[in-house]
Amino acid sequence: MYHDGFYLVALSGGADSVALLCVLRELGYRLEAVHCNFHLRGEESNRDENFCVSLCSQMNIPLHRAHFDTQLYAETHKVSIEMAARELRYRYFERLRDDMNAAGICVAHHRDDQVETVLLNLVRGTGLMGLQGMKPKNGYILRPMLAVSKAQILTYLSDIHQEFVTDSTNLEDDVMRNKLRLKVIPLLEEMNPSVADNILRMTENLCEAGKVVDTAIRKNIEKLRQTDGSYDLAALEGLASPSYTLWALLSPYGFNRVQTMEILANERSGAHWQSEDYVSIVERGSLYLFKKEDWERVPPLLKIPETGIYIYSFGWSGKTDCGRKSQEMKFHLTIESVRNEFQINRSEAVANLDADKVKFPLTIRPVREGDRFVPFGMKGSKLVSDFLTDLKVGLLTRRRQLVVTDVDDNIIWLVGRRIDNRFAINLRSTSRVLIILMI
Repeated sequence: MYHDGFYLVALSGGADSVALLCVLRELGYRLEAVHCNFHLRGEESNRDENFCVSLCSQMNIPLHRAHFDTQLYAETHKVSIEMAARELRYRYFERLRDDMNAAGICVAHHRDDQVETVLLNLVRGTGLMGLQGMKPKNGYILRPMLAVSKAQILTYLSDIHQEFVTDSTNLEDDVMRNKLRLKVIPLLEEMNPSVADNILRMTENLCEAGKVVDTAIRKNIEKLRQTDGSYDLAALEGLASPSYTLWALLSPYGFNRVQTMEILANERSGAHWQSEDYVSIVERGSLYLFKKEDWERVPPLLKIPETGIYIYSFGWSGKTDCGRKSQEMKFHLTIESVRNEFQINRSEAVANLDADKVKFPLTIRPVREGDRFVPFGMKGSKLVSDFLTDLKVGLLTRRRQLVVTDVDDNIIWLVGRRIDNRFAINLRSTSRVLIILMI
């Protein structure tokens, strides 16, 4: 922590957060407190809030307060009450920190909490990361008291004659963490009085080992990254632990272990998975990641009133770490007279159309469900979706597939693939050619 920095302090009114606030104030940091009322304990919740208001008033420290309907949030998002409170609390903290340009958010986790966290992760099932426990600094979340025991906190508060409130649910054993605190840890201490020290020493050792693993994983992930930002799944086979490497890649985006294993075992192009904020897609052996808001955004329409150069933008937001092809495509439209020396450009990036059959204004838009056209060389119409299926076009490419339509919304060009036969040129009768070049 920087001595001249400005920090927010999470204040519940309990011994830990009160001690944290007092210590940081005594050390001269610029502080403002934050209290969340989750309305889970009736009058106790209001008592805690009133205590925090009174304490901050006495200490002349500004207090920010937030009220949450935690029960409703848990039901709506299908998460536990504990997870709901955590998500609400930290989202509010981060929003407030950003608004106030604070250097960090100080929370009062201490040494005993660290022991409980490691044991809780172990009981629930965890890996190397979970056994490392909480970090003193995790982004903007700071834990200044992680090396301080609960006993030391209570002694400090007693010495300065500072009151605090007690959450009665901390004394009940119906929550897993409380069961560890009230039953399991005392039993372990009977077996070995140094158990807490041993657990903390283990976390320190694993943190050091974790640094080595993280370095190796980052190198592995870079080996998978391709020039377009996607990841080569086939390259996983040459790595020491394909599943762990893939999980390390995906977990920061909110994907879980089960999804990771499904992606690893998947052989179907176009398969996709969703986390809360991201979508992952496997196409032709490559893994693509998109922000969900980008994936769900409907690309815009581009009106073309006359010939010229036009830029079509898919309307995606700013660049992320996610794999992504170009956000823009440029189209150059010209009209040429047909002469004896006229040569047809047969590139897939060019459409040669009978200009007298095409009615402006044109529109460039994404393919829609139910779109039909008459593929060049065929007599009857065909669903665009069936045409793309015949070409084995994957999900990601389909969502980026554009068409050019005329004033009546007739498809004149399935961009990059096939023109519509109704608008094709005939060198014996066509006098003017509309050339659409995709740059």
